[in-house]
Amino acid sequence: MSQAPLRGGRGRALRPVGTGGTRRIRGAMAAWGDRLAGVRGVLLDISGVLYDSGEGGGVPIAGSVEAVARLKRSRLKVRFCTNESQKSRGELVALLQRLGFDISQEEVTAPAPATCQVLKERGLRPHLLVHDGVRSEFDQIDQSNPNCVVLADAGESFSYQNMNKAFQTLMELENPVLISLGKGRYYKETSGLMLDVGAYMKALEYACGIEAEVVGKPSPKFFKSALQAMGVEAHQAIMIGDDIMGDVGGAQRCGMRALQVRTGKFRPSDEYHPEVKADGYVDNLAEAVDLLLQHADK
Repeated sequence: MSQAPLRGGRGRALRPVGTGGTRRIRGAMAAWGDRLAGVRGVLLDISGVLYDSGEGGGVPIAGSVEAVARLKRSRLKVRFCTNESQKSRGELVALLQRLGFDISQEEVTAPAPATCQVLKERGLRPHLLVHDGVRSEFDQIDQSNPNCVVLADAGESFSYQNMNKAFQTLMELENPVLISLGKGRYYKETSGLMLDVGAYMKALEYACGIEAEVVGKPSPKFFKSALQAMGVEAHQAIMIGDDIMGDVGGAQRCGMRALQVRTGKFRPSDEYHPEVKADGYVDNLAEAVDLLLQHADK
């Protein structure tokens, strides 16, 4: 029998869904203890959890800089797991450092470097439909006579002309290969919600009659590579993200636990998703860290 997800929130009692009253508080805290017991490693999403991107690079989400610092001072292992594909890993880390985060490139699992590894291993030469900010990641990859298409969050480069060129490239191949850096539906910037790569991936899948290979969340291989780099087993790890499908659902399918934050792309309907139930819902990363430091690694 599955457990009801837990809902937290500053200024109100932490309690299991559907219960109420102050007499339940201690039971709810015990339930959090059950859910978080044995956690040895934490995977953190970046966009929508640490910061919201936007004009001037973006802004940290309240409390997130100190929350990361507190995690790193604890005994828990920490790694960052992102689908960011508009910036190179180096540019992303430099931005986060400017915003005050304690983070290094070696701590980040990102889809562009993972895609380059796939391309090299399989002898694939990509036609790139990607954002200029991430193009440098592919500088060492042969792009002549393409035999696949690599799709990322290209932003304004998702024009009809560019999408049609990707379509034509795929249709000319005997065995078309479409690789997508993640499959998110949308993400949040400071100016509002933004359409993500998943919508364009689906368009090419439909037009070409193929299924894309996803490098990034929610791909099990991507999560497993992050776990391996962190040095913990799936049952010892927890994912903290804002995406109910990509972060929470993807992590749970790999055997991890997952918390969803009510920041970034979170929508209230996520707490009642028909297919995916987070192990808990918290207002932000700071609250998640409060709970982890109280209950994890016990």
